[in-house]
Amino acid sequence: MGWWQLNADTLARSRFALSPFAETFASLKLLHAGTGAHPGEEAWLRAHLPGYRALLAADPVTAQLVRAGLGKSWIADFLAPLPCDGEPLEETLAQVRATDPAEARADLRVSLPGPLPAALERDDLPDRAAALLQYVWTETVRPHWDRRRRILEADVVARTAQVSRGGWAAVLDSLKPGQTRWLGDNRLQVNVHEYPPRDISGAELVLVPVTPGHGWVYWEEPRRYAIVYGCTGTLADPGARLVPASLGVLLGTARAGVLVLLDSPMSTSQLVAVTGQGLGSVGRHLKVLLDAGLVQRRRAGRSVLYSRTAAGEVLVKAAAPGHGPDTYRS
Repeated sequence: MGWWQLNADTLARSRFALSPFAETFASLKLLHAGTGAHPGEEAWLRAHLPGYRALLAADPVTAQLVRAGLGKSWIADFLAPLPCDGEPLEETLAQVRATDPAEARADLRVSLPGPLPAALERDDLPDRAAALLQYVWTETVRPHWDRRRRILEADVVARTAQVSRGGWAAVLDSLKPGQTRWLGDNRLQVNVHEYPPRDISGAELVLVPVTPGHGWVYWEEPRRYAIVYGCTGTLADPGARLVPASLGVLLGTARAGVLVLLDSPMSTSQLVAVTGQGLGSVGRHLKVLLDAGLVQRRRAGRSVLYSRTAAGEVLVKAAAPGHGPDTYRS
């Protein structure tokens, strides 16, 4: 397994960050895989996979570049740089484009691994990679970025609340189940590959959520390290929000869906993004739930966050599968 050694100060300074580039690269990985992890991803693939495959069919060199760069256990470093906070996607793409061609080819030999195909022994690989990432952003991510961003924000809010409840170990264990795990003795398992351990004490550790697929790890030694992880299925996949049938009958399916989501604090705008309901509808549902004592609200900075009360917890658990009839999907 691959693991990082880090001291208490590094963990205490670690933070979450949102990245349009990471979202774009995660979308490229999903397009490359061609198979979704849940119905939401499958629907997205049905919409965008034909265009992506047509693009690569017309450009065999870029198709080979993708196959070589997205290796089974290693990603070519130049394809996935870690953006700085607030860095526009265009600047990150410029960084990809500015990669020295010899360095790009060396990265591909590591991710492949093995000898580079003759078609990739050329100097325009960084330009091709940047152009492909620009396509993925423009055609498949940017049209829905506002909603995706709110979903990612909701994930960060939920995990930040988890820190206060269970500490950083609980959060790190949940980022990529089966891969990330707090091992104790200041050790963090970051994947299941047999890579040499790295001491990242004193470095910057960033946790970056993405909505598609599985994540990856990245570093710029010795100062910056990142764990990119898929946000929770309930948020990423609209079809994953199961609402107990009895709760749907009692409250209405849409209102019950809001209550089910509030096991972790969320703002009104985040609920709008995750449920797909209008702002007015979500606001009315929250008012009814507040008046009934099933949810509570508190201010966190500029946001007002809603979460279930003890009464709301009891109601949801009492209606959970195993305690009543079948379920509806919200």
